[in-house]
Amino acid sequence: MTASGLSLPRLTQARAPLTRAVTVVNEHGATETVSIPAERPLTIYVDRRELVTLMTLGAMPELLVLGYLRNQRLIGEVSDVLSIVVDWEVNAAAVETRHGIADLEARTAQRVVTTGCGQGSVFGGLMEELDHIRLAPQASVTQAQLYGLLNAIRVQETTYKSAGSVHGCALFRGADMLMFVEDVGRHNAIDTLAGWMWMQPEAGQDGADKIFYTTGRLTSEMIMKSAQMGVPIVVSRSGMTQMGYEIARGLGLCAIGRAVNRHFVCYTAPERLVLQPELAAARAPASAP
Repeated sequence: MTASGLSLPRLTQARAPLTRAVTVVNEHGATETVSIPAERPLTIYVDRRELVTLMTLGAMPELLVLGYLRNQRLIGEVSDVLSIVVDWEVNAAAVETRHGIADLEARTAQRVVTTGCGQGSVFGGLMEELDHIRLAPQASVTQAQLYGLLNAIRVQETTYKSAGSVHGCALFRGADMLMFVEDVGRHNAIDTLAGWMWMQPEAGQDGADKIFYTTGRLTSEMIMKSAQMGVPIVVSRSGMTQMGYEIARGLGLCAIGRAVNRHFVCYTAPERLVLQPELAAARAPASAP
């Protein structure tokens, strides 16, 4: 029980190696050792019933599971979850809920395979819930804050720099990074951030003052999950799909893409972006190694 009276679930702190060293042959015919991401399956059991298997890097598996349940709308409040126990010896996550999940089989019967890496999926019915989402009308970001955010990402130490083949996602308040996570799929990374937000007993649970960043493209799935978290501004170094664009425009969510160094494009809700075009002419920081 926190000071705010909110009961948070008990989480294990299961950890697994994020990379593995392998021997490869390069273009000169010489052998060398490189690192690759350590992708592994994690099967989620809810009250002893198998739900789904996620392919994950395993950086923060308990938060991934919590965020997955949240973004799939299978759990309405963080206090509904009593505990999440991850055991990498059997590649399983056991979730114990307070009152069970009503009609679990019916609610998970319809699946939509998304564009998420490793074939992400969402359960049917989430699209209908978009009509009930209301994002903070006054939320905005300045161009200076956007550049500060991109610089924070540029200097962040990442698995991507050492091994590649992963996506990174981060949560910001202005230009201040609150949380950074990587996974083999961008959908896993945003679910982990959603789980982290739920575990913050105070202002961390409110997405209205936050900005979501992803290295992956802004698809419908990413826009929906950002909106479900209450985050009104999303930034990507990649582009945006048509369905993601239509959903973001309908929600009044500010979607900024192609964001690298001083360059970016604002696809939707430009009224949330406080432009400072003179900053675009300033010298951009050196690219990350």
